[in-house]
Amino acid sequence: MSDNAPTTTTSNASVLDLNLNVEAAKAELVVVEPEPTDELQAQANAQVDQLLAIDPTDEDARTAARQAVDSMGRDLQSRSATRSRMLQAPLKDISHGTEDGGEVAKSLSDLRIEVEKLDPSGLDTEAGWFTRAVGRIPGVGTPLKRYFMRYESSQTQIDAIVHSLENGRDQLKRDNVTLGDDQKQMRELTHLLADQIALAQALDAAVIEKLAVEITSDDPRRQFVEEDILFALRQRTLDLQQQLAVNQQGVLAIEIIIRNNRELIRGVDRAIDVTISALQVAVTVALALAHQKIVLDKIEAINTTTSAMIAGTAERLKTQGTAIHQQASSTMLDMDSLRQAFDDIDTALDEISRYRREALPTMAGTILELDELTAESEAAIENMERGRTATTRLDEGGSGSIDIGEITAKETE
Repeated sequence: MSDNAPTTTTSNASVLDLNLNVEAAKAELVVVEPEPTDELQAQANAQVDQLLAIDPTDEDARTAARQAVDSMGRDLQSRSATRSRMLQAPLKDISHGTEDGGEVAKSLSDLRIEVEKLDPSGLDTEAGWFTRAVGRIPGVGTPLKRYFMRYESSQTQIDAIVHSLENGRDQLKRDNVTLGDDQKQMRELTHLLADQIALAQALDAAVIEKLAVEITSDDPRRQFVEEDILFALRQRTLDLQQQLAVNQQGVLAIEIIIRNNRELIRGVDRAIDVTISALQVAVTVALALAHQKIVLDKIEAINTTTSAMIAGTAERLKTQGTAIHQQASSTMLDMDSLRQAFDDIDTALDEISRYRREALPTMAGTILELDELTAESEAAIENMERGRTATTRLDEGGSGSIDIGEITAKETE
């Protein structure tokens, strides 16, 4: 060791502290400074002066210096590692059930299945005769009735799914609060690590400057500074930089998880608000359309009946009207029949005239014969009356006698 080498005691090494002044650095946490600040540079220069003041022959002082370099930023690194281990718990909870996506994903899947089952777009309202016949069976009903029975039975399950989604959404919100706190603390440690690295780099630059200017190649302090101080300093700088990279990756990873959770929360809200509402609207529209279809079918049926009735009436009017006009446009009597009738009448009149002419002689003879017959009949009647008179007298006189000659004379007269 040269004579001009500075000497120091062990007590000087014991006060050497290469760690960052955390309290002072917290005020500069807004931005990670890529370059050492003036304050850090001044601190680095003072600490390098203390390192170079160590007697290379003082083993205790050299050990204390190495320990000071080795412990540089150790507390921040340990706190970062502890914070990373603490993050494992919520991250483990978040990643639990990643194979099926967790409770929220399962609830969303269940909701999708229920919505697909209740999708009214596949509802068949065109009931044929067989469907209508089966629908009259008690407990079966029409397709529309069966659909709404299924909807009512699924409503309880949908409510349970919605409740599960709400619980999952609330858990995601709580996870984000926890992750936000962890991210904030990790970010704070990241800034402190950056400042510690800046201090280490300032120490490195100050040592290099001292080696170039003040410590010659034959200075006994040079080997100590290069091998024990500078080498260890750069090792610690690398360790701190790696820890900084891990912290930065953790901050970014947590940010991604928080943002993804926000999107999941929005997705759950959409599933609860939009999907359920869309299902209710679809069911309401399906019910209205089904009722409209029933009314439309009834209207079409009554229109068909009315049209058939009107058509039938028109057909009958046409047929009867045509017949009436045909009858009105034709003669009332058939001319051939009428002509034949007149011929028959003329013939009959001729026959009557001929008969009358031919019957006159016959009628005259008949009259004479009738006169003779009536005369004979009248004589017979008178004879009968005279006989009756005589009989009456006999009955009345008792012992009186009847003059037969008188009666005969009267008859002769």
